[in-house]
Amino acid sequence: MPESQALPFLVPAVGGARGDVVTPTFSVIIAAYNAADAIGDALESVFAQTKPPREVIVCDDGSTDELDGALTSYSDRITLIRKQNGGEGSAKNTAARAASSDFIAVLDADDAYLPTRLEALQALAEARPDLDILTTDAYLEVDGQVARRCYTNDWTFEVEDQRAGILDRNFIFGHVAVRRDRFLSVGGFDETIRWTTDWDCWLRLILDGARAGCVMEPLAVYRVHEGSLSADRARLVAGRLQTLEKATARDDLSAHEHAVLNRSLSRYRRELALLDLRAALREGRADVRDRALGVARDRNYPRRVRFNAAAAALLPGMAGRRERRREMNAWVGAGGTRVVRN
Repeated sequence: MPESQALPFLVPAVGGARGDVVTPTFSVIIAAYNAADAIGDALESVFAQTKPPREVIVCDDGSTDELDGALTSYSDRITLIRKQNGGEGSAKNTAARAASSDFIAVLDADDAYLPTRLEALQALAEARPDLDILTTDAYLEVDGQVARRCYTNDWTFEVEDQRAGILDRNFIFGHVAVRRDRFLSVGGFDETIRWTTDWDCWLRLILDGARAGCVMEPLAVYRVHEGSLSADRARLVAGRLQTLEKATARDDLSAHEHAVLNRSLSRYRRELALLDLRAALREGRADVRDRALGVARDRNYPRRVRFNAAAAALLPGMAGRRERRREMNAWVGAGGTRVVRN
């Protein structure tokens, strides 16, 4: 692996450096729910790291499949915690509380690290001890094929103003390594949130003073599945709104940050209204004309979207057939990745 100076770090300006950790330690945590068919690949990717973690903690969130059997060959290399089903946030919190390292490195049970990921994260942590949230770029993979990288010209890692940036969008790729004491100090993941658990946590951390850095190399594989949470676009957008609406109760936002937050809320409300219109068209709902006219009259939508909405109000049956064909032919996953069905 290249020397740390050669790694493509994308980081904010130096803040108040922490001197308590020279060579930080990492615990990999994996929340597993009915992941028997995938978790072996995730674990193998951890054990293949050029800089192994101090420990690997798997939290079984009340699985009903053959997860025990899938973990048998790893029993002497992992710490396994079992609990009743409480959701992904609950399982990750449980694993984080049991960890003993400076950083907890999150890995989803159906994803994988590339071999130098922990080494790169350690290099970033050593170079910038003022950072509390570390991540890397990643490959988005569909059906075993790389679709694209996570970070693109359209979705970038925020450096200049991370407080405003995290109120605008979740710019942090989810396979995060987060300083354990800071993570626990804000209460970890909000277990009442299902769809945008990560974003809510990074938002609270950054607004609490944490800073984030990224190794701009694809060092993980994020597998996009049609049945995953990120593929349910309407519920995902509704979750984003829930996260942002929760942030409106904060009393530590500047006027600029309030403006960013309000713009984000408006943007996601428009996106949800458009998704609801498309669902209404597919299902032939009685209120489809009203929904279509609402979109058509909103000048904040692009002209083409407004035109199509107006056409849908006039000819809802035809528009509904088009939407049903559209849904049959493709689905949208993480990062807005559109996947054409074979």
